[in-house]
Amino acid sequence: MTLLEEVSEVLFSEAEYADASAYDKWLALWDEQCTYWVPCNAEDYDPTTHVSIIYDDRARLEERCFRLTTGGAHSQEPASKSCRVVGNVRLVHPEDDEGVVRASARVMIVELRLGRKSVYAAKCFYTLRRRADGLRLAEKKVVLLDADEPLGNMTFLI
Repeated sequence: MTLLEEVSEVLFSEAEYADASAYDKWLALWDEQCTYWVPCNAEDYDPTTHVSIIYDDRARLEERCFRLTTGGAHSQEPASKSCRVVGNVRLVHPEDDEGVVRASARVMIVELRLGRKSVYAAKCFYTLRRRADGLRLAEKKVVLLDADEPLGNMTFLI
């Protein structure tokens, strides 16, 4: 399997698990040291000093998944249904000596909740780390096409 195929499999699995609400499998794709960032308004700023739509580390991802699986995410009652398409996967920087790979992709997400469809388009940027059992997501940056527009309920995983 080529590196591009391996990276693509991780990205496709992440989308599939999120759509299926398979949060344990989804979390297993993430490294212990990770960042999941959805910028607001602009894509290049310091997320530790500016507002973001989402800026989560591993503990926050676990908390988010826990709320979604235990009914603690009241804004997801009833839960959203989603369908993601991941495409245009590219290697931005091949695997280095420390097992770090950088990639990008385009993602389309259709969410259905309470009879209303929402469509999200994004450029996504990934950093993956090689572990003994394969590549793990270390960073994911989701640059929504409409990040500077009013957005609806974003409590489902994007």
